[in-house]
Amino acid sequence: MSNKDFKMPDMPPEVKLIRQHLLKIVLGVLVLFGLFTSIHTIAPEEEGVVLRLGEYSRTVQPGLNFILPFGIEEMNKIPVQRQLKLEFGFRTVESGQRTQYSKAPYVDESLMLTGDLNIADVEWVVQYRIENSYNYLFRVRNAEETLRVMAESVVRKIVGDRTVSEILTVRRQDVASRAEQLLQAMSDEYENGVRIDQIVLQDVNPPDPVKASFNAVNQAEQQRETLINQAESEYNREVPRARGEARQIVQVAEGFAFNRVNDALGEANRFNSIFAEYVAAPEVTKQRIYLETMETILPKLGNKVIVDEQGNNVLPLLNIDQAQRRAN
Repeated sequence: MSNKDFKMPDMPPEVKLIRQHLLKIVLGVLVLFGLFTSIHTIAPEEEGVVLRLGEYSRTVQPGLNFILPFGIEEMNKIPVQRQLKLEFGFRTVESGQRTQYSKAPYVDESLMLTGDLNIADVEWVVQYRIENSYNYLFRVRNAEETLRVMAESVVRKIVGDRTVSEILTVRRQDVASRAEQLLQAMSDEYENGVRIDQIVLQDVNPPDPVKASFNAVNQAEQQRETLINQAESEYNREVPRARGEARQIVQVAEGFAFNRVNDALGEANRFNSIFAEYVAAPEVTKQRIYLETMETILPKLGNKVIVDEQGNNVLPLLNIDQAQRRAN
């Protein structure tokens, strides 16, 4: 068979059409890919950090933004207006009305040594915001993981300075506040672009093997505090009352002493005045004292009679007693 007799098989019409428009198809795909890689929409709570060939170029604000296509520029969207959180000792599996948590794989994060060499199971949450998207991306490597390590070291340090009773009861808020201050100071030092909003101690418990014993001790301490408060209440009620009664008795005694002293002074002054009159006129004073004394004594004597010196004549003293009774 000669070459003249050999003929190429006819191509299907679709293949012929593709070959004729191949260049247009390639150009169309390139245009679509360029548009896809150059148009970006930034949400209201985000900022866009644009990198050109891996180097920082600019920061763009929310809205529709364009960058150079084909990977020449790339954009990282940073949620600067959103509150973010890191969970320690547990993870949220599903949010909703009944939020589900997972704890088993994260126990190592929450077990901590306290200052009195006990173990506490501390679960906490760090709530933070990204203030500076440039610092967040370029000042530290893997900013979120670095923040997690920083937060864990800070909380372990503070828990290690306090007793297990303080962590479980009265000093929980102090631990959270102090941890927030230290973590913010470290973030400022590292310039990671993060602002710490709050650190919340979700749950603080003793480890499961000693939880029952610790709860019994805690209950005893609470009962002790209750009894102390009751005793102080009784003290505050009884002691002021006793002090008031003692003050009243003292005041009554002082009043009685004042009256007795005044009476004694009055009697002494009266005696001195009578004695002065007696010195001036003894007989007259004797007679006056006698009459005054008899005036006081006679009304108390009942029936009275008058006799002479020899006792011969007896004279009843009228009815002075009856008259006196009627007058009274």
